[in-house]
Amino acid sequence: MDRFAIEGGRPLEGKISGSGSKNATLPLMAASLLTQGVTVIRNVPELQDIRTMAMVLRVIGADIILENGTLNIDTSRCNFWEAPYELVRKMRASFYVLGPLIARFGKARVSLPGGCALGPRPVDLHLKGLQQLGCDISIDSGYVVAKARKLKGSEIRLDIASVGATGNLMMAALAANGVTLIDNAACEPEIVDLASMLCAMGAEIRGAGTPQVEVVGPAYLNPVEWTVIPDRIETATLLMAGAVTGGRIRLTGCRSDHLTIFLDKIKEAGADVKVEDSSVTIDMHGRKLGAVDVTTAVYPGFPTDLQPPWTALMSLAEGDTVITDSIYPERFTHVPELVRLGARIHKKVNSAYIKGVDHLTGAEVMCSDIRAAASLILATLAAEGRSNLMRVYHLDRGYERIEEKLAALGAKIQRISE
Repeated sequence: MDRFAIEGGRPLEGKISGSGSKNATLPLMAASLLTQGVTVIRNVPELQDIRTMAMVLRVIGADIILENGTLNIDTSRCNFWEAPYELVRKMRASFYVLGPLIARFGKARVSLPGGCALGPRPVDLHLKGLQQLGCDISIDSGYVVAKARKLKGSEIRLDIASVGATGNLMMAALAANGVTLIDNAACEPEIVDLASMLCAMGAEIRGAGTPQVEVVGPAYLNPVEWTVIPDRIETATLLMAGAVTGGRIRLTGCRSDHLTIFLDKIKEAGADVKVEDSSVTIDMHGRKLGAVDVTTAVYPGFPTDLQPPWTALMSLAEGDTVITDSIYPERFTHVPELVRLGARIHKKVNSAYIKGVDHLTGAEVMCSDIRAAASLILATLAAEGRSNLMRVYHLDRGYERIEEKLAALGAKIQRISE
């Protein structure tokens, strides 16, 4: 099992390029099942989660090649409509295949999902919406079994603006007769990217990026070539690495318009931020971090995926900070590990109360999920002395070659295989 050995306390300096969005790529991969032929997806990050989704698609019958950031997915010979437990349990986003399988085959058998332990994240929104489209849904031995002889457009209101449910229902609705209206739809850039690719394939979808999305069916789709949007979570995490170490970095190949609230918050915390066409520069030279409260919310609010790294950043800010996670109240497994490094944090219900400290001290800490791992890598980069970051396979799920990018900025970081 790999770990990172990190000598902290070094300001990060320099320029690096960001990767494509993991959270956008996964539903795009699932969408390839909606058509027969070769779909080409570019700017794909080479991550464990991408490989897991590729294995799910191969079980269904797709031929897949991932090389130099380009995915070639040939779905011509797909003839199986099951996504097995041993794969779906590894990554919740595998559940994205449910909608496309229903649309293509009129039936599906997909394991209930697993993934990061962030507390209950029920799939009932997906299932209720599919039932409104005309699917017969049952649960059999831990699998969702869906059958649909004839789908019909419907008005679906989501109780929560779920990204996964919005994506799954958009894709399933492409096989329905008539117009489907998804009300309280998720507005995230990843949903816009999915809708944009589906439209390029021949779909008629209106309103993506707003709370009301219209899907006109049935759609007759063709394979396309598509370029994934930049990863906004990786962008913000790397910018925070520059800020927490008191450095100056420029990140290219990113979309600042997807990070408006984050950039506003980090400016408020004292960073000098310069935004250009496809780059963001953050400069903490001669500046001090100040405490800035955040409450997570659905897009365009502050992302829950940035709550853990923001907690690490605020651990070294002057003053008191309150960080509240309204999306995943249990997403605070990073807090005890930050305390091991010297942070002063008290968790109560779904909030972390932080008293900023002058410095952190290196220690051995353990990652528990992707974003908790991001929090700990920021804290150990800033901490004085040596740290060992254990279970870094979590980082490999969501951050492409992060140790190489950080080393290029001057971090003293080494991957050690044991």
